[in-house]
Amino acid sequence: MDEHALPTTLDAWLARLEAAHPVGIDLGLERVAAVAGRLGLTAEPIAEAVITVAGTNGKGSTVAMLEALGRAHGMTTAAYTSPHLVRYNERLRLDGREASDAVLMEGFARVEQARLSPTPVSLTYFEVGTLAALWTIAQAKPQLAVLEVGLGGRLDAVNVVDPDVAVVTTVAQDHAAFLGNDITVIGREKAGIMRSGKPAVLGSTALPDSVAGHAARIGATVFALGQAFQHASYLSAPQSPSGSVTQQDSDASWSWQGTALDGATVRVGGLPDPGLPRDNAASALQALWLARGSLEASACRTAFAQVSLPGRMQWQGRWCLDVGHNPHAAAYLATRLHSRRHALEGDEPSGRLWCLIGMLEDKDADGVLAELAPVVDGWVPVTLEGARGRPSQDLAARIEQLGGVVMHQADTPDAGADWLESRFGDADDILVTGSFFTVAAILARWERQRECQGERQSDRQTGTGNACEGAT
Repeated sequence: MDEHALPTTLDAWLARLEAAHPVGIDLGLERVAAVAGRLGLTAEPIAEAVITVAGTNGKGSTVAMLEALGRAHGMTTAAYTSPHLVRYNERLRLDGREASDAVLMEGFARVEQARLSPTPVSLTYFEVGTLAALWTIAQAKPQLAVLEVGLGGRLDAVNVVDPDVAVVTTVAQDHAAFLGNDITVIGREKAGIMRSGKPAVLGSTALPDSVAGHAARIGATVFALGQAFQHASYLSAPQSPSGSVTQQDSDASWSWQGTALDGATVRVGGLPDPGLPRDNAASALQALWLARGSLEASACRTAFAQVSLPGRMQWQGRWCLDVGHNPHAAAYLATRLHSRRHALEGDEPSGRLWCLIGMLEDKDADGVLAELAPVVDGWVPVTLEGARGRPSQDLAARIEQLGGVVMHQADTPDAGADWLESRFGDADDILVTGSFFTVAAILARWERQRECQGERQSDRQTGTGNACEGAT
């Protein structure tokens, strides 16, 4: 077998990339920048306007809302995010549609060619995927490219591209093995996506001073939440059940006030609730106004009415899926669940809230559980596989130390879902959270169930046997 032959399927490409570099995360731009130069990605802009988004939480929702706003204004768009939930194709969207296998494989092939010549350069799975996405976007040259920056910020592969506007959503402790626990240092790393003379949107009032400090040192123009822009619900933000402050109220309509590049005050009112954090929605409005020059109120309303993001407060029936995996995200999630259940059912909800939770070993499980505990009636901890997976027994012990009720333990998210499906009542809600892996497992389960239901319908029509018999 020719080891230099290029894979012919997306799955084969991904398997090859996973095995190609000795470590999964290798922060630094030297190798990526070298290959990006060979691909021509640093010679000219990859899009008419590029917005990069960094932060601990809220990146995905900010990207989704920026993309929705751009499309609602008639712009051609590209969006790059990570990680994916069910399909790798989710990471790259062109004009709102997931990239095809063929498009992704062409990008991988171009990167492979560039990294090997004239001298080989070793790249991680993420770095190859990022460069391939950037090359694909550059070929399309959309009017708007929105790029989610990974955990490293300054040293992340996405940061090889110079943005027209940089957004920092939040800064909190996460990925301690790579970024440490010093919030000031983490903030400085996230701020590394900013560029001299370009706008920098600060999407939280709780950012460490190092973020604005870095902007001042490099001469970026700061537009900060609570100063240059705000939303109507901001000053009346309620507290979460655990006492944390959230910037979200339950009103269905809200308004935004921001600042244009020339310093003029601009406003958009009558906005529908996007079902995502309004700090992030306000940041998206501010960033796109700066990148585009103006926004239309009707288009903004359309965007927020239609935007959705899998795995972020995603409801299907009585199930809610959210990938939150640190205390900051869990606090926001607890507040939204508390508000929703009481808004729908009054002061005393008749049903229970069950929580199927699976987490990785390197996450702050105690902090997440403490934030969720006030709103959860019963827990189903599950084991996540892999070197970083945390056993259900560990989560169960921590839950019980907090006084929580462990209803069941399961070896996989699927097994936990099996147990819950046979026991929860019509008035009960089920929260699935703690990790991208946990949510991805349930989304994949539902996709299998839909496929099997379709096959069963076909079997009944044709009278053939059912290959999905017994499938979950």
